[in-house]
Amino acid sequence: MTEVNKAPHPGDGPPPVGGWTRFVTARPRLSLLVALVLTALAVLAGSGVADRLGSGGWEDPAAESTYATKALEREFPDSQPNLLLLVDSGRASVDDPAVAARARDLTERLATEQGVTGVGSYWQSKSPALRAKDGHEALIAARITGDENAMGKTLDRIAPRYRGTHGPVQVKVGGIVAVRHEMQTIIKEDLTRAEMIALPITLVLLVMVFGSAIAALLPLGIGIVAILGTNAVLRGLTSFTDVSVFALNLTTALGLGLAIDYALFIVRRYREELSTGADPLTAVGTTLRTAGRTVLFSALTVAVSLAAMMVFPQYFLRSFAYAGIAVVLLAAAAALILLPAALLLLGHRVNSLDLRRLFRRTAKPTGEGATWARAATLVMRRAPLFALGTTALLVLLGLPFLGVKFGTADDRQLPSGAESHVVQQHIRDDFPGSPGGGLEILAEGRATQTQYADYKERVAALPEVDRVDGPLVKGDTAYFTVQPKGEAVDSAAQSLVGDLRSLKAPFDTKVTGTAAVLVDSKHAIGERLPWAGAFIAIVTLLLVFLLTGSVLIPLQAVVLNALSLTAMFGAVVWVFQDGHLSGALGFTSTGSIETTLPVLMFCVAFGLSMDYGVFLLSRIKEEYDRTGDHNEAVRHGLQRTGGLITAAAVILAVVMVAIGTSRVTNTKMLGLGIALAVLMDAMVVRSLLVPAIMRLTGRATWWAPAPLRRFHQRFGLSEGEPAAPANKKEKEPAGV
Repeated sequence: MTEVNKAPHPGDGPPPVGGWTRFVTARPRLSLLVALVLTALAVLAGSGVADRLGSGGWEDPAAESTYATKALEREFPDSQPNLLLLVDSGRASVDDPAVAARARDLTERLATEQGVTGVGSYWQSKSPALRAKDGHEALIAARITGDENAMGKTLDRIAPRYRGTHGPVQVKVGGIVAVRHEMQTIIKEDLTRAEMIALPITLVLLVMVFGSAIAALLPLGIGIVAILGTNAVLRGLTSFTDVSVFALNLTTALGLGLAIDYALFIVRRYREELSTGADPLTAVGTTLRTAGRTVLFSALTVAVSLAAMMVFPQYFLRSFAYAGIAVVLLAAAAALILLPAALLLLGHRVNSLDLRRLFRRTAKPTGEGATWARAATLVMRRAPLFALGTTALLVLLGLPFLGVKFGTADDRQLPSGAESHVVQQHIRDDFPGSPGGGLEILAEGRATQTQYADYKERVAALPEVDRVDGPLVKGDTAYFTVQPKGEAVDSAAQSLVGDLRSLKAPFDTKVTGTAAVLVDSKHAIGERLPWAGAFIAIVTLLLVFLLTGSVLIPLQAVVLNALSLTAMFGAVVWVFQDGHLSGALGFTSTGSIETTLPVLMFCVAFGLSMDYGVFLLSRIKEEYDRTGDHNEAVRHGLQRTGGLITAAAVILAVVMVAIGTSRVTNTKMLGLGIALAVLMDAMVVRSLLVPAIMRLTGRATWWAPAPLRRFHQRFGLSEGEPAAPANKKEKEPAGV
């Protein structure tokens, strides 16, 4: 990444162009035409992808609770209702003859619907659990069969027939299938709105950064290509595996954010080369040999962090790995293939439509990054103070995470006015017991009524059990329903899951239910979390070593990156778990954080932090190789990348905040949390903590034992070739 570029002498001719540069610049018009055709095909291939994505995926498919749930769905479909009709009789009682007659009619009609089974209602069973405490509401329960897409289509077909007024009753549609379908619909709508918010604001920011409207449009084009390509990839993956609809949000955020990061870095370097007098072809070649290598390296580090989610069995997490890796690689490919072709065709016109020209006429000329150079000097002069103060601040901001409570995603992810949320809230508040919070025990193996009765008696004797119903027997299979005394997924309910699983029985037992799914999900994540963390750490250490040749810098990078995420995790608990700002942000706090969200946010935010870390370290390494002056290398690196990293972070934060305007709480948490992490990393860790720590470690920062030095000399990566120290001051380019 050599910054000193001497203008060529007349007789020298342009530097030789070959290898990758020759490949991407040989037919620039053809490259762009092929890209246009492929993008059009991606639009067609990715159309309707959201309709094929699922809205679940939080459970471990190999867990005991998953096995039991599927067995109960197969053997006792009535025990697993996923569709609930809330029948409101107004001022009349649900036992009023006119109300009862209409409710029975609705129940009978629902039982005849194709794709619906296990229909039952209060008016058939007279079960107290299906009748509200005030006697003005009751439930009709049923099960819609098929996979998530089939269930959604069935719901779309039948819901309008039952929703609304039917004589003396008013009906609302709820149940898990309605919750997930409404969530899927809202996410698609919110994603479109987020794109409409993010794109124009991003364009304005890019114009402010580049000055040139032409240069500002290039990163947006790269981002759009990456997003459309990833949609096509996800559409293809749905033919082989489950993919979560939430992954679309990550596709948009990373597609725009990383494409803009990479394009910023490449376009900036290209304009810099033009400012030294290089012709467009030579400028593109130098850019690819320098900034291009850093972009490729950065993409690998982000992809590694996202790939760690493949370790976990939940398809919710794996979906983000699929989408994230695809969009990162496509963004890097577009930046390294299409962008150079466009720059070669544009030539010096990349600086056209300079909208900052009027401001430059009155502005005092200043050297590029002068403010960042002064800031770096100040930080290094007071390195112990900045290192301790910044670390203490980050640790303090992360303290709320010590009180984190994990739970499951439910209807409260939806806006308070969403129909399925309203239904489930009525059930929570107005119906006896804890509807939806019951545990179910699957009993497999031949048994007598006496054995069933003895087992039921021992279950009922457990201290956290309020009531036991059943068994319902079908051949050699039976099931019991256990109602806990407390909330559906509190610590007592989770403890009860363990007690039930350890209770001996003369037949095989499997426990499922909301609390059981949570217990199994926490176990699956906890069991695999060390492996995911080790994978990220080891590969990151190796990649950063290949970039720097240092033993200490990779360790610093991993520790400081993790430290940069403390504010995000603290804010997630303080805001979304504890409910602070819930009114201003428009969400319902459940008092817990969905189990998979911290893992997802860590992997995404850690990868983005490494993205910025690579940009900074590559410049510092280049200057150190050129001059051998450690302090000057740190100052120079921050001077040349501080503005670039901050601009990229602000733009990515804008995209994430746009995603955070979603009406679905998990998406809101993801967007706003990562936006905070990105800003903290760029403005606090990269600007203050990194230069302070590197000043304290001094020249020892670059130490490595002789075998590792030889390894790096042979296999290491760097921007360009080390240059001899130059006395000539380089010319500062205009703009970024």
